[in-house]
Amino acid sequence: MNDRDIAVKVENISKCYRIGLKEDMHDSFARSVFDFVTSPFKNYHKYRSLYRFDDIGPAKDNDNNDTVDIIWALRDISFDIKKGEVVGIIGRNGAGKSTLLKILSKITNPTRGYAEIRGRGSSLLEVGTGFHQELTGRENVYLNGTILGMTKREVDRKFDQIIDFSEVEKFIDTPVKRYSSGMKVRLAFSIAAHLEPEILIIDEVLAVGDAAFQKKCINRMRNISNEGRTVLFVSHNMPAVTRLCDRVILIDEGELKKDGPTQQVITEYLDTGLGTSAERTYPDPSSAPCGEVVRLQAVRVITEHGKVTDMVDMREPVGIQMEYEVLKPGYVLLPHYQVYNEDGIEIFSTMDNDPDWRQRPRTEGRFNSTVWIPGNLLSEGKIFVEPCLLTLNPRMIQFRVRDAVTFRVVNILEGDSGRGDWFGPMRGIVSPLLKWTTQYGKNGKDFPDKGSKKKHIDAI
Repeated sequence: MNDRDIAVKVENISKCYRIGLKEDMHDSFARSVFDFVTSPFKNYHKYRSLYRFDDIGPAKDNDNNDTVDIIWALRDISFDIKKGEVVGIIGRNGAGKSTLLKILSKITNPTRGYAEIRGRGSSLLEVGTGFHQELTGRENVYLNGTILGMTKREVDRKFDQIIDFSEVEKFIDTPVKRYSSGMKVRLAFSIAAHLEPEILIIDEVLAVGDAAFQKKCINRMRNISNEGRTVLFVSHNMPAVTRLCDRVILIDEGELKKDGPTQQVITEYLDTGLGTSAERTYPDPSSAPCGEVVRLQAVRVITEHGKVTDMVDMREPVGIQMEYEVLKPGYVLLPHYQVYNEDGIEIFSTMDNDPDWRQRPRTEGRFNSTVWIPGNLLSEGKIFVEPCLLTLNPRMIQFRVRDAVTFRVVNILEGDSGRGDWFGPMRGIVSPLLKWTTQYGKNGKDFPDKGSKKKHIDAI
């Protein structure tokens, strides 16, 4: 890559913070007096330690980082972004994405390494940052525009465009404190997007706002890219990342895990078991859910390849696996699951219908029962699974664990799905891929081919 083509250069950036520790309680009056006398020196030392990290080693050297009050938000991150690229940055909560953007936006300095922003930059990291709640929307456009680097003449020239894009013209002379969160994000994004920056840095701005506004933002960022400017986009919205970005950077626990084409990186993110919500194990038998006959050992969400995952492409099948131990032989068992969405609505329940074990008593030992949910069934969102098991004849509940495991269903908008060309959220508990047909003409005939379709339209 030619150095002249680079818009953002990041070299071995690391960022660490000191976290608070539990204060000691004094068990005597003399100790309290002594601590009162020495506290100015302790406070001075504590203040200096917040900005000095001479006592720690390299970010990835765990042997030299045993200080209990140190936490590494980023560890030796390096990458280059070309001019005109739209790059997505993804990862679970707490991975270090926002810290990286704050360094690139010059809000905070790295502990180690450096970053270069080659061009005029604009950032939108928190909705409404720089807004004054008592000022009107009109006044905040000028105030926020100035904070972002625009001159009054620039704001004057683009004011009508900003208001038209934000769709808050009716309330532009109303104090911002009376705006909804959606109205604030519309106005904040509109100001940042009309700054005409060479580099636009955005952190989760699409988490607020309706589907129409989200699509509008995506189109605006795409236009910025087509004009040869650079966009860095942090989001948990995989459909938006897929539509907007040609390249994605995956960060986890402060480290760069993957940097490459969007589809490839997102697929790896979905297939990896980032997070622990997708698996729950009970290594201690005394604390495991248990009845007289069966004891639960583990529940996990798995892909077709057997990997634990907490994020699933809605087009792909997902398995829910229950591992349990039969303590007493001779009972017919009925493992089953109840599946809920994030609103607490039961989507469905499923009972073990494996023909090999119908009406067949179990022997002692370990069993592993897995149910497969087909692709294009579950709607996007967070899914909660409740594993249950009971015996038949006599009927006895052995265990029931509410929200034992969770996973998130996402639509990354590649290939077939029930979404079609729709960008916004899909309502409903399930999202099946159903067959559609469309006819045209007086006789209701299907289009013979694309060429004949075009001729018919031209004739009209």
